[in-house]
Amino acid sequence: MEKLTYEKKNRIAYITLNRPEALNALDEELNRELEEVWDDFALCSETDIVIITGAGKSFCAGADLKTFIPKWKKADLYSLRQNAQTGLAGGITRGKHRIYKPVIAAVNGHAIGAGFELALACDIRIASEKAKFGVFETRYGLHQGDGGLVRLCAIAGTAVAADLSMTGREISAEEALKLGLVSRVVPAEELMKTAEEYAGMILKNSQRAVRSVKETIINIQGCSFDDALRLEAINGYSCLGDFSEAEERLKAFIKKQ
Repeated sequence: MEKLTYEKKNRIAYITLNRPEALNALDEELNRELEEVWDDFALCSETDIVIITGAGKSFCAGADLKTFIPKWKKADLYSLRQNAQTGLAGGITRGKHRIYKPVIAAVNGHAIGAGFELALACDIRIASEKAKFGVFETRYGLHQGDGGLVRLCAIAGTAVAADLSMTGREISAEEALKLGLVSRVVPAEELMKTAEEYAGMILKNSQRAVRSVKETIINIQGCSFDDALRLEAINGYSCLGDFSEAEERLKAFIKKQ
């Protein structure tokens, strides 16, 4: 692959967007490569979690406007309808968001526009002190169309979504932390180490339970309170399966004690 690297080690997959000369902006080729990677990760029995980051000084500077604007200028209504099924970044923002393995974003620099949407589509976001975030779409005559508004509202609330989306202002990693948009802010040299520590904590748990957590979080969005409670109960108890994994983990815990 020419515009990203994809590696696997110790049950962790690593995706690095590799267009540093274009601040890792998403063009058609990078989107196609990401689609292939997400498909492989979804089916791979050797990996349980993925960490995605960017090469150089940017995480992802959004859609490559040099190709993005002309593409949609020429599009017809049916193309818009088809796009609603797939999304950007290879489909992880919409369409492939139901890959229930956890996705960690190691945000090393600017995550703006569609790059911000990509980060928001990840389950956990760890930010370098150098990271910057922004909804820049409104500067160019459009707004988020790949899950950015939906996820901003779900993660940080409608007031934050309105603030960032209407002003188009850039925010620092520290402000993103205060708004609940990232889990940790760390020095740049500790970014990947911290992302791997989070991955390690997840890998210690039952992967069936972890994937059920992600599925349940997705499915309870928009449910009534009673329906959400019911779905959580059904998924939480049923992921025990035949109890064999739970029994083995209980035996190991007792032995350790």
